[in-house]
Amino acid sequence: MEREEEVDLARQLIAGEAEAFDRFVEHFRRKIFQYSWLMCGHRDDAEEVAQETLLKVFESFEQLREPERLTSWVFRIARNFCLMKRRKSLFAPEVEISLDQLHPSHDGTGGTALDIADWSALPDRAAANAQLREALDRAVRDLPDLYRAVFLLRDIEDLTTEEAAEVLDVSVDVVKTRLHRARLALRQKLDQHLRTSKGVYSR
Repeated sequence: MEREEEVDLARQLIAGEAEAFDRFVEHFRRKIFQYSWLMCGHRDDAEEVAQETLLKVFESFEQLREPERLTSWVFRIARNFCLMKRRKSLFAPEVEISLDQLHPSHDGTGGTALDIADWSALPDRAAANAQLREALDRAVRDLPDLYRAVFLLRDIEDLTTEEAAEVLDVSVDVVKTRLHRARLALRQKLDQHLRTSKGVYSR
């Protein structure tokens, strides 16, 4: 579903059209579950968050004043449920990576060895590799909440920087900074994985 179709769907939801909610669930449930699974860290928690999010959306359509903000509104609700679930969950990690561990390593010349501009720099054939997919999922779940939330919204769900800022209630500059650091941290994790995985890709 294109963004224009999502806006049209939002207008139908606000108007109370019966079939609109079914279309909404069909389109957003997988997206909410994927976001919640990586954000919460456990499938059972993600299932509950997805259900709670969809129910909250259904109960709160009258609060959606601007159809153009449907996606960011939905993910803001999902994020709030994720944070509540994560605080109470049996599966929440006892220790998360410290922020200091996210500083990129230096290459000895004053620059950073892993300074990449875009997540799409990963080769397609490597990104399709199942082991790499698992390594990426682990690395994403290991990120501190602040960085994981930005990465999921921008690079997985493809929200704009402005939309991610709205969901997280931070400035656009903060989103850009956190996204850059999250990408560097993840690239570093995957670089370690790829160096030990023969035949995945060649530099």
